[in-house]
Amino acid sequence: MSKEKEVLLNEDIQAGEIRCIGDDGKVYGIISSEEGLEIANRLGLDLVMIAPDAKPPVCKIMDYGKFRYQQEKKQKEAKKKQKVIDVKEIKLSIKIAQNDINYKVKHALEFLSQGKHVRFRVFLKGREMATPEAGIVLLEKIWTMIENEASRDKEPNFEGRYVNMLVTPKKV
Repeated sequence: MSKEKEVLLNEDIQAGEIRCIGDDGKVYGIISSEEGLEIANRLGLDLVMIAPDAKPPVCKIMDYGKFRYQQEKKQKEAKKKQKVIDVKEIKLSIKIAQNDINYKVKHALEFLSQGKHVRFRVFLKGREMATPEAGIVLLEKIWTMIENEASRDKEPNFEGRYVNMLVTPKKV
């Protein structure tokens, strides 16, 4: 469990009356917290407050160590199934030669074949800032070279000194 969501256990429960539920689903009803603690001790389990905001607060009699272990196991399993997206960045300038464009496109195609996303960034220097359309034209030229292998995630757009375009591998 996370640190910010602390759970009240056994003697830490200060409420006078609680609604108590057993580990097996048995409902004990509204009882005093001392009585709930007695039942939990008799069964060798913990009294855990699961809904402190309810009126009266809801507590469950369960093996808290086992519960926490299962929660952590679920979190690890969810983390394993997460897919990490790797974004490769290719920087260009407006005054780039055609053979350099071909070289950078070749690398972009390699990245896309590996399943990585590619961000093309055209850096605008000095007076190039006056005509950001030139960067968009360059990115459109690159797009025509890679459109068979990729799908465009973001259209070319102007951000600060950069014109950016994000492409992703085509779904198979």
